[in-house]
Amino acid sequence: MNEAMLQTILLAAIILVAIALTGVVLLQRSEGGALGMGGGPSGFMTARGAGNLLTMTTWWLAAALFALTIVLTVVGNMDRASQSVIDADAVGALATTPQTQSQQPAQQQPATPAQPAAPSLDDLEASLPSAAPAQPPAQ
Repeated sequence: MNEAMLQTILLAAIILVAIALTGVVLLQRSEGGALGMGGGPSGFMTARGAGNLLTMTTWWLAAALFALTIVLTVVGNMDRASQSVIDADAVGALATTPQTQSQQPAQQQPATPAQPAAPSLDDLEASLPSAAPAQPPAQ
């Protein structure tokens, strides 16, 4: 079986299990009263009925969800297992790359002065129309 096909099947199974788990959890009655609601000891999900169908279904679906996600992670990384982070070919390729212009000595670069990245105050003053300075009013 193809790895991509297996990943697609596992992903579809994870989605179905997650939807089923959400539905089973929403079917259960709240006992803690976290939102001001909840049941008393006579409710559907009591300590006596902790091993009932919904609780056991929740545990089995949660275990299936975790197992499927771990299997999907392992299958997704199977092709990477044969590669090393520090590969001999990669190290050799890094050692033989030519120097870029930024790595060359400064005397080989053109001797033009660097331009400012943003306009300066001098540029702003030079762009204003030249007018005579304002005279203070005579008193």
